[in-house]
Amino acid sequence: MSETQNVNQQDLLSKYDKEHAYRTNLGKWAWIISFIGISLTFFHLFTGLRGVYPSQIQGPIHLGTGLGLIFLLYPAKKTLIKHRGIAWYDVILAFAAMFTNYYIVFNYNRIVSKAIIMGYNNTDIVVATIAIVLLLEATRRAVGLPIVVIASIFIAYGLWGKGIPIFGHAGFDWSSLSTELFFKTNAIFGIPIQISSQYIFLFLFFGVMLVKTNIGMFFNELAFGLTGRFTGGTAKAAVVASALQGMVTGSSVANTVGSGSFTIPMMKRAKFKPEFSAAAEASASTGGQLMPPIMGAAAFIMAEYTGTTYSQVILIAIIPAALYFSGIFFGTHFEAKKQGILGVSKEELPKLTDLTKKLDLLLPLIVIIGTLLSGKTATFAALWGIVTAFVVSFFRKETRLSFRGILETLEKGARAALPVIAACATAGIVVGIVTLTGLGGKIAGGIVELAQGQFFLILFFTMIASIVLGMGLPTTANYVVTASMAAPAILQAFPDIPVIAVHLFVFYFGIIADITPPVCLAAYAGAGIAGANPMKSGVNAVKLAIAAFIIPYAFVSNPVLVLQDGANFATVTPALLTALLGMAGISASMMGFFFKKAGAIERILLFTAGIMLVYHNIIISMIGLLILVAVGLYQHYLKKNHIPALSA
Repeated sequence: MSETQNVNQQDLLSKYDKEHAYRTNLGKWAWIISFIGISLTFFHLFTGLRGVYPSQIQGPIHLGTGLGLIFLLYPAKKTLIKHRGIAWYDVILAFAAMFTNYYIVFNYNRIVSKAIIMGYNNTDIVVATIAIVLLLEATRRAVGLPIVVIASIFIAYGLWGKGIPIFGHAGFDWSSLSTELFFKTNAIFGIPIQISSQYIFLFLFFGVMLVKTNIGMFFNELAFGLTGRFTGGTAKAAVVASALQGMVTGSSVANTVGSGSFTIPMMKRAKFKPEFSAAAEASASTGGQLMPPIMGAAAFIMAEYTGTTYSQVILIAIIPAALYFSGIFFGTHFEAKKQGILGVSKEELPKLTDLTKKLDLLLPLIVIIGTLLSGKTATFAALWGIVTAFVVSFFRKETRLSFRGILETLEKGARAALPVIAACATAGIVVGIVTLTGLGGKIAGGIVELAQGQFFLILFFTMIASIVLGMGLPTTANYVVTASMAAPAILQAFPDIPVIAVHLFVFYFGIIADITPPVCLAAYAGAGIAGANPMKSGVNAVKLAIAAFIIPYAFVSNPVLVLQDGANFATVTPALLTALLGMAGISASMMGFFFKKAGAIERILLFTAGIMLVYHNIIISMIGLLILVAVGLYQHYLKKNHIPALSA
């Protein structure tokens, strides 16, 4: 990739993704930041090998060092990104953030034992206050304002909830609330930051290893080699490449820009419209967050929240992810057929013989997935994946890391984790307030009452809550917030639904906020590369990713799709086949093409057939299949006899 392309990518990322709005001209501070970043990565590799420290030691080192790096790397305003050096006040904030968190480590024995009985002193309260303020400011810089606003509202609710007529509670004074949030293990240092410090950091470092060794580029080559020659090959390759890239990345926007810089120009050259090119990449890249094994780093927290092993979460998420990507794949196929766009010529495609010589580059992924499925811990799997990627990179010159490259990779690993660290800690504030005040149960009761106990109405209101809460939030924080606020509504009303299905439901709708107008950041990033209208790109992305709005309803109403309720081959196979046919019908309706261009009546029938096929009832599904076949035969007849489609 040329230097110009790198600059353009960074400009797009800093514009649409807060996580990449960091300083690019560090001056003499570059060495200090490198040292801190490399030290943080070594700390996690060390604890991964020897075992983690207690949560109130591991967490503060993880969070404090991360926040220090954020203040050194992320300026207070975007306009300062290209200024040389670091402002003096950011240096003070960086060391203040590190000190307030390390304060817990230095006073560990007193805080975890004596302070619980004797109470916290004034110094503790001051430290907790400064730490919370610094956390919110660091999160604003590295993640964005939405999650800070949400956390601030929750803090206000914790303080003054007594005066609220709806969802009110006894209220807390600041000294109690601040120390509960900062020194206990059910808020800032709760499950999200514990999982971040134990597993997520290592998996993000693994993703960085794949990128820095150019193993990630092999995913693009493999995708084009497998699908490029078929109808609309460039768009289909973009879908496959983004699915593969998304397996190891933690950001919809970063995935869109990383893959899109390569795929979107190719789609435009193939005569796809700019808005569609941006939408195809954005919807596929967003779906990467739903793709096992990492799922935008949320899979680890989901395992903890649901009491499911991590390896089970991976298996459970496979069918929903496959349905999501099949929907996009069908959509790109039908759009290509409608526009008469053929595949890429053989000369432009990577040779399969060359690709087969590089199959060893898939070994790191195979090792991680195999290790997890064998029952080993996520930490063990991540470490072996990192070691395998490092060893494999030395097999060929273009993937081999120099000593400087190794140091850059170690630093980049820390940088990649910074937004996730801040997001997990700030989301922990929300979780802490929800736990302290019992708000989750109150909101769940409100949703159930509003829906009057109706199953699909409860799902619908929960969907809306998840999309709204998910707008502008990174994947991990997104899941933590929606799991705390929205999931309890379904579980309270329908306790027989498997917990993992409910958590996947809110997770899906939180994720697709990235392509749902008006806050569709991944679509905006894709539009920036394609030179397209951002809002039109968002609308097209929703049409392509329509499966994401339907699949969650399918697996909540029919949990065999997430391998629950005694799922076996006999029950999963028909459910999966009808769901796939349903995705085809719905995608054909959205794109306005099946065997030929579809008129309004045919599109309505295709959409109806698709919904009926997805619905968990064999009779309704068979009626849907008959409608789908009838529309197909009718279109085939029209096409054969050159008769135009009926219009409304």
